[in-house]
Amino acid sequence: MDKLKLDFASKLLGIKAIKVQPREPFTWASGWKSPFYCDNRKTLSYPEVRTFVKLELVHAILENFPEATAVAGVATGAIAQGALVADALCLPFCYVRSKPKDHGMGNLIEGTLPKGSKVVVVEDLISTGGSSLKAVEALRQAGFEVVGMVASYTYGFPVAEEAFTAAGVRLVTLTDYEHVIDKALEIGYIKAEDVDTLHRWRQDPAHYETE
Repeated sequence: MDKLKLDFASKLLGIKAIKVQPREPFTWASGWKSPFYCDNRKTLSYPEVRTFVKLELVHAILENFPEATAVAGVATGAIAQGALVADALCLPFCYVRSKPKDHGMGNLIEGTLPKGSKVVVVEDLISTGGSSLKAVEALRQAGFEVVGMVASYTYGFPVAEEAFTAAGVRLVTLTDYEHVIDKALEIGYIKAEDVDTLHRWRQDPAHYETE
């Protein structure tokens, strides 16, 4: 297991940014029933964790996408994280809306990047990858080169992995489903008998039902 991913999983569990409820599933915006819920925005409320996320995303960019000349955050969850990262790197920043603003200039991309910018996209969470890749497409349509994406967390759904591969976008994350489950089991946050339920959900989240 990756030490960084386990460390971050521990921090997320510690601030209750991740909740695991195999017997009382949450309902996602998509309508999916899920025993697992992740809210990375909670990291912004805890200075130590917020700084950890900022620095580790910066390290991920410097190591994997050193050619980046600008940063874009995906609205709304990654606007703050993206701005923090851009500030630390002293790079231009913009954010990408899920749809064009319905008034004013009708912007989809908020902010101004230099022409020909090589953009690294910051995201807080990857589920199916749909909204994240829409942001990538918007940046490409605007004439920018997207060099890759960094995110705090991914569920690692096959549908997302296939979508990122098809879009030609390399994704680097600070932690993921496997490391969170491993850490949650280690600290007694979940029971051993819950793991099979969680794995069953992850294999087919669209059709998950409690037993």
